[in-house]
Amino acid sequence: MELEKKSMVQHIPNALTVGRLVMTAVFLGMVLYAPHTGQAKPARLLMTAFTLFVVAGLTDIVDGWIARSFNATSRFGRTVDPLADKFLVCGAFICFAIAGQPLFANFNLTPWIGHAIRWGMAGILLAREVVVQTLRHIAESRGVNFGAVISGKIKMFLQSFGVGTVMIGWAFVSREWGDWFTVVTFIVVAGFTVYSGIDSLRRPIK
Repeated sequence: MELEKKSMVQHIPNALTVGRLVMTAVFLGMVLYAPHTGQAKPARLLMTAFTLFVVAGLTDIVDGWIARSFNATSRFGRTVDPLADKFLVCGAFICFAIAGQPLFANFNLTPWIGHAIRWGMAGILLAREVVVQTLRHIAESRGVNFGAVISGKIKMFLQSFGVGTVMIGWAFVSREWGDWFTVVTFIVVAGFTVYSGIDSLRRPIK
């Protein structure tokens, strides 16, 4: 009986990871749909999507705690769990770029500058994750544990904060301070994303 309980617990982290992938798909679909509601600020839809984003993020914390507490770590978890995080956060910024958010309307930017900022941000995040995920696969194939480290956790927190900043600004804020807050957030997120990528390159993979 004890072995059966332990076996069941060991499957919970992976189940939560799969669940996070499903929630990510729904969340991204809602973000892409938001510009087509006919409302400049579809607050209800965006806050529902943001709630789903937060729940998905919480599952990442819970599955990690369970995996460590019950010694239920696995190669699947070490590989797919961070990949699910990438889909959630990078997917959010890519969808923001497609949706044209944030607008930075108070800065009177030409459209191409706004596009450059949004797609540049998404590109930085995506490039970092492609490099790190490639290193992770190489390391895991060689039997080297390439799990998350502190810089990656801080990076994830800052990126999630950035997602919240865009969504709350999109839903509620129209003033210039909101645009400035978003710009500063983007700079911090981009800077630490690059730093954490460089930190990953220093880790041994064999």
